[in-house]
Amino acid sequence: MKNFFAEQPIEQQPTNSFKPQNFAPTPGSNRKIKWLAFLILGLAIIFGFFIFRNYATAKWPNDPVAYDPITLKPKKIGFLQTVRNFVFKSNNILIGQQEDRINILLLGIGGSGHDGPYLSDTNIILSIKPSTNQVAMISIPRDLAVKINEHGVRKINNADAFGEAEQTDGGAEYARKIFEQTFNIKIPYYTRVDFTAFKEIIDAVGGIVVNVERPFVDTQFPGPKDSYQTLSFDAGLQQIDGERALNFARSRHGSNGEDSDFARAKRQQLVIAAFKQKMLSTNTYLNPITLQKIVSSLSKHIITNLNFGQIMYLTSLAKEINTENIKTLVLDDSPNGFLKSARGENDAYLLVPKTGDFGDINSAINNIFGSANTISTPTPTENKPAPATTTPSINIEIQNGTWQAGLAAVKKQELEKDSLVISAVGNSAKRPISATTIYIKNTNVPQTIITNLTNKLHANVTANLPEWLQKAYNDSNDFSDVIIVLGEDSSSSAR
Repeated sequence: MKNFFAEQPIEQQPTNSFKPQNFAPTPGSNRKIKWLAFLILGLAIIFGFFIFRNYATAKWPNDPVAYDPITLKPKKIGFLQTVRNFVFKSNNILIGQQEDRINILLLGIGGSGHDGPYLSDTNIILSIKPSTNQVAMISIPRDLAVKINEHGVRKINNADAFGEAEQTDGGAEYARKIFEQTFNIKIPYYTRVDFTAFKEIIDAVGGIVVNVERPFVDTQFPGPKDSYQTLSFDAGLQQIDGERALNFARSRHGSNGEDSDFARAKRQQLVIAAFKQKMLSTNTYLNPITLQKIVSSLSKHIITNLNFGQIMYLTSLAKEINTENIKTLVLDDSPNGFLKSARGENDAYLLVPKTGDFGDINSAINNIFGSANTISTPTPTENKPAPATTTPSINIEIQNGTWQAGLAAVKKQELEKDSLVISAVGNSAKRPISATTIYIKNTNVPQTIITNLTNKLHANVTANLPEWLQKAYNDSNDFSDVIIVLGEDSSSSAR
């Protein structure tokens, strides 16, 4: 008998999509699925690696020969780095690039052979905004009172010295942490330079060109063997070498309003901007081999946690930065400033926030790139004359005859806005004084200046010095033409 079922064609049954089906795999399908899975997994790993590298810092070589002298970038970049740059269009060499804010703490110290060799008299937070090629400099006064760990409230320039006492060459790292804590800002890098390195770096690039905004004379500039020497600068554009640049940045007792740490901070910013301009003016100083030689020769006088690759990256970035638009902030105790004077332990002079905390200061630092304060870097081809001044060089001294700390400094700032030369400020030998008085010692003082002072201070004018004031002066070293003794009436108006 024939098998009926064997001879009939099998009718194709419809597939039920809701019922599990058992399909036999076709030959080779398992192999394709495995390869596809491996491919997806591999791509995931590669892209995960790229993403990780994008948020972690990469490394540029420490060998200067590995860099192209024109582009200042590594000559050979591996395939993975090339793909990464193509995907993310950036090199993440420094901490802060992802946040578009790279911060470096710049410290200036006297170094060996100087009083307080590790006290940082120059304290600048250098900030770079890669997306807009902008640079900002925030100058911190050395007398700013801050909390320094177990040392309590001390001047911020002590941080480097305390750190150095704990560990040789550890002062800058210690200071970096204190600045970071104080201003609530990430500062991953530091560079500490002493006087020797400062001079030699500037000499290495053939000097710099600075535009001295106003002339000044400093008769108390430190000389050899604890002596004093006279230092003077004319106004205008001028070429200066390392020694002269150091003196310009260090002067603290200059006339014509250049006798404060705040004026000195502005001059330090000018020097740094001028040095940057000189470095970028020719490829000679940007050559990787030349840079490496300079850094190596000054290794005993420079402490930094930046490696050579990071220095090269900063140098390549500097070529794109607009040197005509450097943002600046100087923390000071001017009427519009963030600080006020105070007295600390053993009657030490301190500067503290006017508001009682660092909230406003930290906000200003964090928003520095939105501020309008800038300095313009002159170029050697400029030949702009210094602005003419119609005010004769009359030395005016201000004495605080009250117990209100910092009153003389406040009045000094107010009078300097009228281009008056305030040669000195201090406390009077007699206190308290009830009424403000202007004492004219030099009969050649122009009447216009006397009238200006009278209108500004609402004070009496006389040429007769009281006996207590005469005793306070030694004619051999007294160079003041006018002495202003502030009274309680000035104290009340200043509040």
